[in-house]
Amino acid sequence: MHSIERHVDPGNYRKVVGRFATGVAIVTTRLGGVDHAMTVNSFTSVSLDPLLVLFCAEKVARFHDAVIEAGVWGVSVLHASMEDASRFFAHRGRPLSGQLARWEHHRGESGVALFTGALATVEVATTAVYDGGDHSIVLGRVTALGTPADGSPLLYHDGRYKNL
Repeated sequence: MHSIERHVDPGNYRKVVGRFATGVAIVTTRLGGVDHAMTVNSFTSVSLDPLLVLFCAEKVARFHDAVIEAGVWGVSVLHASMEDASRFFAHRGRPLSGQLARWEHHRGESGVALFTGALATVEVATTAVYDGGDHSIVLGRVTALGTPADGSPLLYHDGRYKNL
């Protein structure tokens, strides 16, 4: 079977898909009384009936196994002022203990942490996990919504954070 992807340079691929501007969110979960969090730009609405959303988790990230085992997760869509949080939760190997202490947050109905300064929050129960190459596509049913803050979103485009 002939595949065109053998002719696509991964570095060029990253550059090309980086031209698509995305919002930035932090996905959180709680497992065994421990909070887990990860910055994502792969969050999207999937369906209105039923209400479904998805995000992609890198399989080698410790967040991956925690969110799949927990079965519930929260999404905090970041305000333009939250670039420091985005950078922090994108960093690998940070200690789990106390990692949320620098940012004001509250517990959602499912017990996951949600950022108080976020533009929007979504709580989700996982309904399916699909293979997505080096990532898993985590699909879930929306269980709660919030709009804690107003303002402009944090965006990511062409390898840099941007604001509207």
